Amino acid sequence: MGRTAVLALLVVVLAAGCGRVVLFRDAGLPATAKPDGAKVLVLVRDGDTGATIRKARVRIGWQTKRVNGNGAAAFRVRWVGRLKVRALARGYEVGRDRLRFGKRPFQVLRLYRPLLQWPVYGAGPRRTQAQSAIAVRPPFRFVWSRRVGFLEFPAVVSNGVAYVSNLSGRVRALSMRNGHVLWGRQTPNGKMAASPAVVGRLVIAHGMDGRVWVLDRETGRVRWSFRVGSPIESSPIVLGGVDYFGAWNGNVYALDLARRRLRWVFHAGYKITSSVAAAHGRLFVGDYGGRVWALSRRGRVVWRSSVGGRVYGTPSVAAGRVFVPSSTGHSLTAFSLRGRRLWTFRTGAYVYSSPAVWGGRVYFGSHNGVLYSVSARNGRTLWRYASSRPISGAPTVVSGVVYFGNTGRRLYGLDARTGRRLLRFRDGNYVPVSGNGGKLLLHGVSRLYAVESR
Repeated sequence: MGRTAVLALLVVVLAAGCGRVVLFRDAGLPATAKPDGAKVLVLVRDGDTGATIRKARVRIGWQTKRVNGNGAAAFRVRWVGRLKVRALARGYEVGRDRLRFGKRPFQVLRLYRPLLQWPVYGAGPRRTQAQSAIAVRPPFRFVWSRRVGFLEFPAVVSNGVAYVSNLSGRVRALSMRNGHVLWGRQTPNGKMAASPAVVGRLVIAHGMDGRVWVLDRETGRVRWSFRVGSPIESSPIVLGGVDYFGAWNGNVYALDLARRRLRWVFHAGYKITSSVAAAHGRLFVGDYGGRVWALSRRGRVVWRSSVGGRVYGTPSVAAGRVFVPSSTGHSLTAFSLRGRRLWTFRTGAYVYSSPAVWGGRVYFGSHNGVLYSVSARNGRTLWRYASSRPISGAPTVVSGVVYFGNTGRRLYGLDARTGRRLLRFRDGNYVPVSGNGGKLLLHGVSRLYAVESR
């Protein structure tokens, strides 16, 4: 038997032992069989709600197929195993994954709508603390809960994963489906008092150790960190690859995440705990000198005004106005986008609470235990709800329900239009809720509770 024939026989025997025939045309050997290929099925689903996506295009290799009425696309491939799958659908982010086909000839590819995510503190750059696209509301069914350590600021949620930091400086990624911990990262010097932010493949976290921590979104690995030398209580907002935030030393920073260096530093002069709100090409932030600043994206002062007391919370920008809380000023003040004072509402007690803005109304709490709903146009009281304990955290509006927590360790949900109570939950404190299109996260003192509409 010649050498070529021996090699051909060996290839056939080995391939038969693996359960398939392999063609070695490039080796100059004759093909012994031509496989018909394997049939695989890709099911395209909404990653948050589980709903079928009926108008999607799916691609495997050079083949592109439209899904049928059941959200399924069938392919015939030369081999099975891990295959790169890509899908497009209107209103959704592009879905990419390596799906494993084998014993089960079908796999699910999940796509996510950006409108149903909660990637930053305040739900968006304007920090309105309102998420209008999510439709989850009481009555609730509890899905899972997870102890995560003392919570002062809410989790952020993106593409089926919640990212949360606790007071001891630990950042975790939790599956929104079942609460399983996907990864955890303890920062060396501990203590965090800000929400992280999700940006592309990164998670940005600010620490009271004066560092910006840039973590890998998939693994939690520290890619790099940047030290500013002063505690950071300001939650990140990233625009155009630049992280804008304030620090206790009275500075506002613009950190270029691609170049890993500062673009500029603005010296406000007083301690800053406020997060930066962004709208109309401007950055808005308050300081402990009682001043509110409007800066350009290049760090130049556009205007400056005063609220008569420390600004602990974060401004909200909506309805052509900037709403600024003042803790020692016991007030909420509305400014025009050009810096003109429009009205001031005084409560007679600390207003640490960052305001929520929704439907032409502004919601904020006070240390007198009252949650207020006032007109965004003129500050007139629409309704008020007395909870009997101080309210420090920001209220949040989702699907026409305004949520807030108080120091009595209770969480409330009220009809945002009337103030009628819809929910009273046994665990709460500073932050009330965040979530996505499928579930909300109720924030207790040290535990997260995932709920969905009953």
